[in-house]
Amino acid sequence: MQTSKSILLLSFCFVALLLLSLSLGSVYIPFLEVLKALSFQTLDNETWQYIIQNYRLPKTITSILVGGALSLCGLLMQTLFRNPLAGPYVLGLSSGASLGVALVVLGSSSLGFVLSAEISERWVIVLASSLGSFLVMLSILATAKRLKDTMALLIVGLMFSSITSAIVNVLSFFSSSDELQKYIFWSLGSLGNLSWSEIGLLSICCGLGILLSIILIKPLNALLMGEHYATSLGINIKQTRLLVITATCLVAGAITAFTGPIAFIGLAVPHLTRQLVKTTNHIILVPSVVLFGASLLLLCDSIAQLPFSELSLPINAVTSIIGAPVVIWLLVKQKYIRF
Repeated sequence: MQTSKSILLLSFCFVALLLLSLSLGSVYIPFLEVLKALSFQTLDNETWQYIIQNYRLPKTITSILVGGALSLCGLLMQTLFRNPLAGPYVLGLSSGASLGVALVVLGSSSLGFVLSAEISERWVIVLASSLGSFLVMLSILATAKRLKDTMALLIVGLMFSSITSAIVNVLSFFSSSDELQKYIFWSLGSLGNLSWSEIGLLSICCGLGILLSIILIKPLNALLMGEHYATSLGINIKQTRLLVITATCLVAGAITAFTGPIAFIGLAVPHLTRQLVKTTNHIILVPSVVLFGASLLLLCDSIAQLPFSELSLPINAVTSIIGAPVVIWLLVKQKYIRF
């Protein structure tokens, strides 16, 4: 009963924040006009119609995809390693994606190639980001075979992050001011400026990741009891690991390529969701985490837009300022993190 109420509350908050995200911006648009646009009706004001269809709606859809899918990545990694600190960012996955993008943005001229077309550059960034995250994750797993302590694995992930950061620093030293500015703005994170074709590609990547997560619900529940217990139930541990890594790399790589590294969401939302729904069953956790993550990022994006102002804050700043104190308060209150 408590779980049903929690999911109903999440659904209500999601719808409310979705409408809020579409209503806020530098241009005031009446709420009823927003509802008309969502119902595929033509607005009398062509400017409002254009703003909603080409700016606010793509940004809202991107927030939903990124928030939900990135939170799901955090849940997958935390369950796989059975460690509350596990996540795409802590284990170096995002750093690998950032290195791939840095090689394209900062190292293109140094490496002897220049991307001339904006569309081709976006596609190359997506591929570079996905490949970078995948290679880092494979390296971490290869190292993990020689480690018995899971905390040591997290340290290895931090070391990979340090290595990739060092390479990025070297590339930055030899890059032009324009290249540096481009990479810095990308690293701040942004949910806007995505075309419908790019949102379509991002939706496919996130959809595949969510589909793999649904397929993995039974193995994930078994892994909570340990690998030996999961093996006794007939779960193929190696196959499960491969699928979890594939889903995480695909989703996190695509998200990082299109929006930059989004902080806090992937690490904290799974913990907050567990406290809300009071269960560790992934049949409930998977949709709840997606819903919670999408709602939270919609809220953060609404705040970042600075309503009725032409300015907007970097999304990473807002997610960290809002999210970090909430997690600290939760840890102090609960005194431990329950898996």
